[in-house]
Amino acid sequence: MLGGAVILAGLVFVLLALAFRRRDGERTAASGRLWIGGLGLAMPGIVLLALVGYALTVGIGTLPTADPRAVEIRVTARQYAWDMVHPGGIRTQNVLHIPAGRPADLVITSTDVIHSFWIPRLAGKMDAIPGHTNRLRIVADAPGTYRGECAEYCGVGHKNHGFTVVAHDAAGWAAFTGEAG
Repeated sequence: MLGGAVILAGLVFVLLALAFRRRDGERTAASGRLWIGGLGLAMPGIVLLALVGYALTVGIGTLPTADPRAVEIRVTARQYAWDMVHPGGIRTQNVLHIPAGRPADLVITSTDVIHSFWIPRLAGKMDAIPGHTNRLRIVADAPGTYRGECAEYCGVGHKNHGFTVVAHDAAGWAAFTGEAG
């Protein structure tokens, strides 16, 4: 997709260059305006390239990759609750427990309608779709409690369709999961 966008942008710039080129002796007062128009294209282009580069860098960080420290947690949305299955089969409702400083790979789905899983301080939104699973990697840098919510209108009880995220330190995570050490 990015390659196609680059090719299309290059084609547009070549066509603009051909449309605005001047032959020798055709210099007019309008050539000053051409510089202004050129800067009007160059500056937004530079800004957009910087933003796309940043977005790709951040976006790649949310994709699950092989990491032996990662924990997998299954998240199932339904009207109007979130069901979580943590390592060891530990089930909670509307409370997501994660280890601080370690990646948590969330496998997200829904049993009824489309929902959108969102923890504003930890990650972007990910849709929960019936019959389909999406994966989202989150990392809490420090232990603490965070608020999550459904960001997709899912019915009359939507306003109360939130959940809590508890990021545990190593000892707290071991106590929660029953792991040794």
